[in-house]
Amino acid sequence: MIQDIQVSQAIIRSFMERLDKATESDVILLGGGPANMTCARYLAQAGLNVTLFERKLAPGGGMWGGGMMFSQIVVQQEALHVLDDFDIPYEEAQEGLYVADSVHASAALAHLALKAGATILNCITAEDVLIEAGVVKGLVVNWTPVSDSGWHVDPLTVRARAVVDGTGHDAVLCHMVTKRGLTLRTATGSVAGEGAMCAETGERMVVENTGEIFPGLHVLGMAVAAAHGSPRMGPIFGGMLLSGEKLATQLIKSLTA
Repeated sequence: MIQDIQVSQAIIRSFMERLDKATESDVILLGGGPANMTCARYLAQAGLNVTLFERKLAPGGGMWGGGMMFSQIVVQQEALHVLDDFDIPYEEAQEGLYVADSVHASAALAHLALKAGATILNCITAEDVLIEAGVVKGLVVNWTPVSDSGWHVDPLTVRARAVVDGTGHDAVLCHMVTKRGLTLRTATGSVAGEGAMCAETGERMVVENTGEIFPGLHVLGMAVAAAHGSPRMGPIFGGMLLSGEKLATQLIKSLTA
């Protein structure tokens, strides 16, 4: 016989265990887009304690919508090995460019990140960065509905050995650092804002500029373009996947040495 109170108890007890584990992670990633989920999977596979916070109800970022809500994404030749790693099917559209189903791709990224051992907690947003001795050491978090409603409910802090800004076009954590009067490792020292659409340059520069942007804070995916001022690139996602893979490789090397 199912008792309603038992359902409530099961949810509360299980979630509290996961939330408690997330208070001290090896890596905290903010944002549930494709770059962060790719990164989270590879980090978790390496045995690191990985927590990803997504402010919305469902992770996936802009990948779900494909291009203008046509549920297809484009990936270039160089990133096909990441699709293969996630068992995401694709077909050739023209030389060097391949198409995949955006829903399948988004679901696969989330599924395999979780299967590898990453924790994904949705409906949680960051209100600030935790900075100690000039190094980002964690986040100040709250429920998204609380933050969006402007309620005066105090947040909680979570700590990590490395923090990742994967918040896409908004580059939320980068802005939070500069709001404190601190300088990013960009040409301007601040968040430059995205350049005009150019897939070729945008994809290349996102991968090239992936990495630590402030002590303890790392940036990947579209947040790279926003921070460094490189072009946006639309519904081509190879750069997002390669950016996530690159940062995971960097963090695994530094955190497991």
